[in-house]
Amino acid sequence: METIQLGLIDDHTLFREGIKSLLSKMTNIDLVLEAVNGKQLLAKLNNIVPDVILLDLEMEEMNGVDTTIKLHQLYPKMKIIILTMHKEERMISYLMEVGAHGYLLKDTNQKELEEAIRSVYEKGFYFNAFVSNALLKGLKSKTDKPPVIGKDYHLTSRELEVLELITQEKTTSEIAEQLFLSIRTIEGHRKNLTTKLGVKNTAGVIIKAIKEKIISV
Repeated sequence: METIQLGLIDDHTLFREGIKSLLSKMTNIDLVLEAVNGKQLLAKLNNIVPDVILLDLEMEEMNGVDTTIKLHQLYPKMKIIILTMHKEERMISYLMEVGAHGYLLKDTNQKELEEAIRSVYEKGFYFNAFVSNALLKGLKSKTDKPPVIGKDYHLTSRELEVLELITQEKTTSEIAEQLFLSIRTIEGHRKNLTTKLGVKNTAGVIIKAIKEKIISV
């Protein structure tokens, strides 16, 4: 199992200490960077770039929303998990659309925190039941368009197959095995999906596919 390098960005020292205590009990997850806000994080990224970061929303100087947008521009491969007390459906949907890969409330437990970290690292996204319900409620209320079956976005039949498997939470290697294709080929299809759907990452692909009713839920 590969070691996941993790960053923790939150301006509350006691909260960071609590998260660090939980992380110390997880195997192959190393905390390599801490910051109190987005500005400090960007400065520290000159020396090390974590695979996954846990990012608070309410921080002085540079908040989590602005940080998410900036990180996606500068470090598109970095996975971002929002860790906050904010439960607003619009906020969850917006952050996923601008580059976040997962969204957790601060009352989450160690098991779910670890599951989220591994999921965004391996699959590119993590949606728990709360976030899934919030996204679906928000997205379904935004459109009543009929299904387009991918044709408006010029998706190929293979891309639609890959899209369906992505929504089933399959990893790239699992999709490759199921479709009898190479991992590189699947990575190419995933990249094409983000480009054709005009989104930032795998989480965005799923949200756009639901919003435009390319897939059924």
